[in-house]
Amino acid sequence: MHFHKSGNIFTLLFILSTSVFFFSCEDTLESQEIVYSNDFTGLDLANFENGKLFIFRQDTLLGFYNKDEVSVTLENLPGHNVVKVEVELWIHDSWDGNPDDGISGPDIWYMQVDGQDVMRTTFSNSPCESLFCLKQSYPNNYFRQNDPKSGAIETNIPGLCIFGAFPRYTTKYRITKLIRHTASNVKITLGDELVQTNTNDPACDESWSIGKIEVTTMVVI
Repeated sequence: MHFHKSGNIFTLLFILSTSVFFFSCEDTLESQEIVYSNDFTGLDLANFENGKLFIFRQDTLLGFYNKDEVSVTLENLPGHNVVKVEVELWIHDSWDGNPDDGISGPDIWYMQVDGQDVMRTTFSNSPCESLFCLKQSYPNNYFRQNDPKSGAIETNIPGLCIFGAFPRYTTKYRITKLIRHTASNVKITLGDELVQTNTNDPACDESWSIGKIEVTTMVVI
């Protein structure tokens, strides 16, 4: 396959590359190959560290996690100079976003590739009213002030635990990152740094899970 920048594919790639790197106006996507795709319906946790599965509203998800991280390692990748990592992230219950009070926040979530941050951000499931609105950083990196649920693909899912009886307390995001990469192996790590000193049951108060991970290798010249 050979795509030139003038095609729709490069408009998409430019958008997806925000905060990781930018293609120049001379760049061309020479080839791409999906090397890994897992929505966990097959209960496959091969190559995972700290992988676990659970059922939430008839979906099989990787998780759920609180003050923890999970990694997947892929080996023998085809030749490439870019990897695209796509993650479907589910944010459950009372995430408070940006407040840096050491009591309820900041509620940070991160993605690393080979030990290096490619995203470090916050999420908020807070209502947003004139007198009360706990901002989040996503879709930007921390610290930016965006409204709760900014960039979400689904917002009306009930919570998992403490807010399990209430709609709008699980929020679903699709996160895509392009990273310069040439090694034959790659390790993708997802984790959090949640702050919750005001609860006796942290995992019920705030948690996150993953609905799908997909990794694509690319050759960009």
